Amino acid sequence: MMTHFTINKGVLSGAEFIASPNFNARPKDCTVSGVVIHNISLPPEQFGQTNAAGVHHVKAFFQNALNPDDDPYFTTIHQMQVSAHLLIERDGTVTQFVNFNDRAWHAGQSCYLGRANCNDFTIGIELEGSDTTAFTAAQYDVLAAIIKAIYAAYPDTRRHLMGHSDIAPNRKTDPGVHFDWIKLREMLGKSE
Repeated sequence: MMTHFTINKGVLSGAEFIASPNFNARPKDCTVSGVVIHNISLPPEQFGQTNAAGVHHVKAFFQNALNPDDDPYFTTIHQMQVSAHLLIERDGTVTQFVNFNDRAWHAGQSCYLGRANCNDFTIGIELEGSDTTAFTAAQYDVLAAIIKAIYAAYPDTRRHLMGHSDIAPNRKTDPGVHFDWIKLREMLGKSE
């Protein structure tokens, strides 16, 4: 498991890159200035689940290839077009879906410090997990290392680390009550 990352031209070293079609250009002259932490599990509360071809359901979802026949819940979401820049699985495996310089579709209707449309200026990181389950040590290790790389490549993101629940409080609860913000901030140390 990699615990040191670098970013070159919007691509994270050490991550598999699987391009999602669900992205577009950031607004002109928009600086990347925040990081949003999410959680996701498909089906809900189940981790590491794959389709018949062995593709992780979250990866299929971000590629608009989620099969609605694989789980009843999928019939409600399979036509949604969403993405995140990154997914960190339970074992720390990292997949990048959208170049950091582009706008991933992760935040939805959102507002941070009076700025609407958080997709425009943030990087979205999905942790495989749920609101009711603790995250793994591997996920924290990798997340902290990635955030340090983001801070180095996009200095305006420093001090602008948020949960999805912070920017869409009436709609979202992730990363959830089990996400340990204090632990993460201690791991980030002086880079925060």
